[in-house]
Amino acid sequence: MNTTQSFPRCVRLTEGRDYRQVYAGAKRSSDQIFAVAWVPGKVEYGARLGLAVSRKCARRAVDRQRIKRIVRESFRQARIRLPAVDIVVSCRVGTARRGNRELRRSLESHWSRLNR
Repeated sequence: MNTTQSFPRCVRLTEGRDYRQVYAGAKRSSDQIFAVAWVPGKVEYGARLGLAVSRKCARRAVDRQRIKRIVRESFRQARIRLPAVDIVVSCRVGTARRGNRELRRSLESHWSRLNR
């Protein structure tokens, strides 16, 4: 397996304090599908991802899991291009009704904004 394409624990936000840090001092990017918040992170970790997918944006668990899977995969592929930042991706109400291609397109636009 190519190690640059993996999604190990060290590239995930796993603790509440990490999420609070991101929300407290965040730069933000949002559209009708996702709201993305980020702060500069530690260089040794590179980009790290946290997810906030509530029942408000997708009632059914299968829809929430699909959204999370798409966000994780998009992040995993874009991680090499991203600066060292801690990112939290939240979905908006109605995200579950969107198609996979539309979700990926939205995420790619957010990743490109992070590089500016």
